[in-house]
Amino acid sequence: MKEKEIDNMDKNVKKGRAHLLISGRVQGVAFRYYTVTNAQNLGIKGWVRNCWDGKVEVVMEGEEDKVKKLIDWCYQGPRSAIIEKVDIKWEEYRGEFKTFSIKWL
Repeated sequence: MKEKEIDNMDKNVKKGRAHLLISGRVQGVAFRYYTVTNAQNLGIKGWVRNCWDGKVEVVMEGEEDKVKKLIDWCYQGPRSAIIEKVDIKWEEYRGEFKTFSIKWL
């Protein structure tokens, strides 16, 4: 494939951004660390953090189908997690992140 064709293919990929709040037993079970690993494997950018109220918050951006895969994973989380609820807010893609990392309060 020519370089120009590859550039055009990349521009045609639909991008997405999602903001999640995950409730349940999601702190103290390595949820953030597994989220980082899964996001990096999918090429997703953004961050994850523990909230003061026991929830985990995630902001992610990337190819929409890969964002949806990470959201699907968040419904299960690591083995020791118990997910009670996942609130999802879809937002406009901004392209503001270079990596996916843990954000500290």
